[in-house]
Amino acid sequence: MDLPPGNVSNQSGIAMNSIVRRGLTVIVILFSGCAAVAAQPMAGFDTSHAAGERSLEARFDGAIKAENMRTWMKNLSSHAHHVGSKHDEENAAYIASLFRSWGYDTRVEEFTVLFPTPKTCLLELTSPVTYRAGLAEPPLPEDTTSGQTAEQLPLYNCYSCDGDVAGQLVYVNFGVPKDYEELDRRGIDVKGRIVIARYGGSWRGIKPKVAAEHGAAGCIIYSDPRDDGYFEGDVYPRGAYRSEFGGQRGSVADMPLYAGDPLTPFVGATKDAKRLPLKEARTLTTIPVLPISYGDALPLLRALGGPVAPVEWRGALPITYHLGPGPATVHLKLEFSWDMVPIRDVIATLKGSGEPGEWIIRGNHHDAWVYGAGDPRSGLVSMMEEARGVGLLAGRGWHPKRTIVYCAWDGEEPGLLGSTEWVETHAGELSGHAAAYINSDGNGRGFLSAGGSHTLEKFVNQVARDVTDPETHVSVGERLRAVEILHAPVPERKVLRERADLRIGALGSGSDYTPFLQHCGIASLNIGYGGENGGGSYHSVYDSFDHYTRFGDPGFVYGVTQAQTAGRIVLRLADAEVLPFDFENFTETIALYLQEVMKLADDMRDETEEMNRKIQEKSFDLSADPTGVWITPKGREPVPFLDFSPMQNALALLKGSTSRFGDAWKAAGAARGPLPAETARSLDRLFMDFERSLITKEGLPGRPWYVHQIYAPGRYTGYGVKTLPGVREAIETRRWKEAGEQILVASGVLEHAAGLIDRGTSLLKQ
Repeated sequence: MDLPPGNVSNQSGIAMNSIVRRGLTVIVILFSGCAAVAAQPMAGFDTSHAAGERSLEARFDGAIKAENMRTWMKNLSSHAHHVGSKHDEENAAYIASLFRSWGYDTRVEEFTVLFPTPKTCLLELTSPVTYRAGLAEPPLPEDTTSGQTAEQLPLYNCYSCDGDVAGQLVYVNFGVPKDYEELDRRGIDVKGRIVIARYGGSWRGIKPKVAAEHGAAGCIIYSDPRDDGYFEGDVYPRGAYRSEFGGQRGSVADMPLYAGDPLTPFVGATKDAKRLPLKEARTLTTIPVLPISYGDALPLLRALGGPVAPVEWRGALPITYHLGPGPATVHLKLEFSWDMVPIRDVIATLKGSGEPGEWIIRGNHHDAWVYGAGDPRSGLVSMMEEARGVGLLAGRGWHPKRTIVYCAWDGEEPGLLGSTEWVETHAGELSGHAAAYINSDGNGRGFLSAGGSHTLEKFVNQVARDVTDPETHVSVGERLRAVEILHAPVPERKVLRERADLRIGALGSGSDYTPFLQHCGIASLNIGYGGENGGGSYHSVYDSFDHYTRFGDPGFVYGVTQAQTAGRIVLRLADAEVLPFDFENFTETIALYLQEVMKLADDMRDETEEMNRKIQEKSFDLSADPTGVWITPKGREPVPFLDFSPMQNALALLKGSTSRFGDAWKAAGAARGPLPAETARSLDRLFMDFERSLITKEGLPGRPWYVHQIYAPGRYTGYGVKTLPGVREAIETRRWKEAGEQILVASGVLEHAAGLIDRGTSLLKQ
């Protein structure tokens, strides 16, 4: 996983201190008077079948054992197991053997991918004083595996290019576009220089990308203790947080262009696949980039001169933060072994007895940068225990209606390699058979985090209602609602209290749901717990069994809760009379997204007009331009009128179709028992096709691998989602012609979706 612990999805996962937790207890009481779970509706099931499903889930809960998770984590994290390593292969074989023992038809699928590892990593401060970065994480007696140095990958950023560069140093804060705008206003140019950025503010791969676009010769990324260290709490091993020489490995591939193996976009990386020449791989960086610890960053930042950094740019190191350039100069030399290595996906199948051609796919990756106890082992072992529980039910006579496919992905850390290559290889089959994909990654103590397709929002809320939080003993949904109310601005609290469902987050990128949702149009969810498991082990040698069992989830209590949550999702999707999709929440969410992009255009227009007025009145200094993108001294290019009426009309169609479908569904429910099998099968096909209706063959402008028109990672956010991405990003970058074109594309997609819903209404009326 490339989201730090406690950020399991793009939206939820909130850190809480002890004072907040005491306040939370009071708020939770407000929600403790809910009706008994057994009396609540269950999407996809009529009343009689819902009772049987609850009985099945109770037996499933009784099978979940925390001690199994502990045993598997200790085993699987006992050695470094990065992509291509001996222990990565051994772990895949071990996981496959367990799935076979639980009754699954299990295979290991192998792909061959590009995976560079370092041959030379050198960083030295050459003036005004000299310092050579250690680039090493020291063994700790309190951390059993940290001393296995021969097996550990050194600190590096995967898919950085080779390079030997030297130059003045410039501090660029988080290294995102707006930070360079601030530097421009101050007259600071990074061209030909080496930038140093702190982790945070965006996905790490954005930092060298933006640096290169501004002419930088190299990029250094460090973990500042304000964001990831002693500012937050005691450092490891005394506490959970990142210590002085703890570093963060990670990929810097330009995944907003495409995920997966850099050499095989759009096709699976099988042995005989046609591959791009290395120089044509668009996701590799064009400048060298290296991650370092804050212990190694301190001498570099201390040597900087120039203006003092803005207040919000200052971290927690014991220095005055300066911007440069110089007088600090640095030498950065990187050389990699550009190897092709095997990755191994474990695919375990439990065939359905009623609709075997409809697949419920569940996944979590198994590779790690080093030991990976938290990322991804905590999520993996919970999924494995969940799968064992499902297998146990099958061994005792239960058979799922739909086929269940459990997947342990390899190669997630470098760039979602295992899941992407599998999806690209099996895209045709998935288009015909995949009903839904449920993803998880790292897991820890805390709050439910859920993101995904909004056709599944009501369904997820029902599952959250039916799982008990082990700390507060109310439902995990009630606990999440309480903490969201606690942290919400006062005007928003009333809506949070009164809205029947909690909103789930939209998915950007950062884990293995990306190829399913955004490349193939398969309805997807990302589920996990976190927010009270903060710490600095992420992507370091200290992401170990010792660290996790002390600070991540002692006793694997929330590992059990995660298994109960994801297990219910799988069981209900597998057994429902009709897939539990719903259009109402989706349509409501689309209306919000449309309001946002219309407001974005209006705000940009108002801002531009105000600035241009000030320029004409000579009351505005051009050097103080807050955007850094003025066209002429006479002012900025005006924002033209954008005609959103096609999208407004398409939304009106969608609302009407959704309303009619809801009425037909209620009428059918009042007049019948279970739907006829053929009608249920046709509705299932329609629900599966609905997410496919939100993709286009052409994909997004400039990045055709991403074909979903509602959810995508942003070009300059990486993990952060852009909703209605074609329209939104065209407006943000002032590409007005493209914005108009993308409004028509999005309108067509919504009209197609409305037509599918109308077909569903006709089926129900029959």
